[in-house]
Amino acid sequence: MTQTTHQPDAAEVSAALFAEVQHFYGRHMRAMDEGRVADWTGDFLPDAVFVTNARPQPQRGRAEIARNAAAAARRLRKDGVVRRHCVTTLEVRREAESTLVARTYALITRTVVGGRPELEYVCTCEDVFVRRAGRWFIRHRRVLRDDLPGD
Repeated sequence: MTQTTHQPDAAEVSAALFAEVQHFYGRHMRAMDEGRVADWTGDFLPDAVFVTNARPQPQRGRAEIARNAAAAARRLRKDGVVRRHCVTTLEVRREAESTLVARTYALITRTVVGGRPELEYVCTCEDVFVRRAGRWFIRHRRVLRDDLPGD
């Protein structure tokens, strides 16, 4: 068996850009986990689309995404649940000068205050980012929970 040398994809990104995307996810997911819905949804374009196999229809637009995220945050607070999104296995590729695609796994934990943490969901995520006004925004998010049928 002959082993071939890895040939980097032309669409691979620099270490600095990769780190920028990692930082984005750290800030973005922390905002969601802390219930700062406006900060979290501010990372989506006004006409963004959020598709998941946990909902029958895509969420269209930042306003709809924000309404659903706020309702979820209220439910979690009411139920005394702390949720954490742990994003891992980040892969980033450039689609165009101002467009990136990021693929990750998300491990989502759930802890009832006073209880033991548990793994709630494992998801595969894909975000399409566009650069506007010097920062990255999400144009399209696709989240597939492993415990549900794919789309």
